[in-house]
Amino acid sequence: MKKIVFGITSLTLGGAERVLVDIANKLKDEYDITIFTLYGKGVFQDELDKKIKIINLFDFSYNEMNSFKKKVIPIKVLTCGKSIYKKYIEGKFDIQVAFLEGPITRIFKYGKNTKKIVWIHNDISKVFGTNIKAKIKLSLDKSIYKKYDKLIFVSKDNKNEFNNLFKIPNIEEKEEVIYNYIDKEKIIEKSKKEVGQEYIDKKIPSIITIARLVPQKAIDRLINVHKRLIDEKINHNIYVIGDGPEREKLTQKIKELKVEDTFKLMGKRANPYPYVKQADYFALLSEFEGYGMVIDEAKVLNKNIIITKTAAIEAVKGYARKLILDNTEDAIYEGLKQVLQKNIVFDESETEFNNEDLIEKIKDLFGDGSFGDGE
Repeated sequence: MKKIVFGITSLTLGGAERVLVDIANKLKDEYDITIFTLYGKGVFQDELDKKIKIINLFDFSYNEMNSFKKKVIPIKVLTCGKSIYKKYIEGKFDIQVAFLEGPITRIFKYGKNTKKIVWIHNDISKVFGTNIKAKIKLSLDKSIYKKYDKLIFVSKDNKNEFNNLFKIPNIEEKEEVIYNYIDKEKIIEKSKKEVGQEYIDKKIPSIITIARLVPQKAIDRLINVHKRLIDEKINHNIYVIGDGPEREKLTQKIKELKVEDTFKLMGKRANPYPYVKQADYFALLSEFEGYGMVIDEAKVLNKNIIITKTAAIEAVKGYARKLILDNTEDAIYEGLKQVLQKNIVFDESETEFNNEDLIEKIKDLFGDGSFGDGE
């Protein structure tokens, strides 16, 4: 039985984290699986099958650290990557998978006689920025990605943007696109739980989104759109499930615009599916996306889906109940206005969701016996 280690920053609430848990649980009987995290106490850790081993570099979560530790620990991880690798990973696994961009990718670059795979979930060209720090990271990561035997992208758009940014000769020979796998049956079962009914007001049109509260997700823009619609007496509620560094800023903006009763930051929800099921529309109106795994979750529940033009377009291909908007505040405003005034009627047909073929692609990936030399 092949020994595989997946590396990720933590198993807290998030799209990549949820995908990793579903993949690991699905493959647990065919592989000896370990998950290595930088920070422990992630809520998804409890959803892992008992067969799956866990290694936490730190037993505390990122949110439990004081401001000093939040500055020092990432530097320690960056500068001590090789020693961390030697202590926890070296010589113990046949395949090592860096499942998220950033520090894990830099740690898992090491190793001989092991297959090294990196999973890329985001549009790297948007993540980096343009300042000096970003340019240094770009240069460092370009050399790091060369050390991997296989690069997996969650969308074709991400793959193209990556290649435009890094311009690594012959890298495309190592690249493959594998969309995010999710456990359909688990989502359906969880959506039946008796929550959500008491929260989502069914008397008023409702829009729900699941998003980490970071600039990429453009929640501040959505608040502006909501305020414009409310001022025009177009009644509706917007619910946002998720947390993140922008929460305080967004809460203040909601108060300043006096929409506290109609724009609700719900915080983290380990089980968001009953809320999604109850809402009228699911939206993902980001500035940019990797793929938008939450869209697949909404598709499982046959929701009416509204998105902006990002890589998430790949996630709604072939799905009838969708509306794609230009990625500007005015276009989102006009689109939501038309939807809420019933000038746009969604196709009510149901689509059978099936992504089991993705598991076969992942198993094929692990079955390839070619190894890189590493360092």
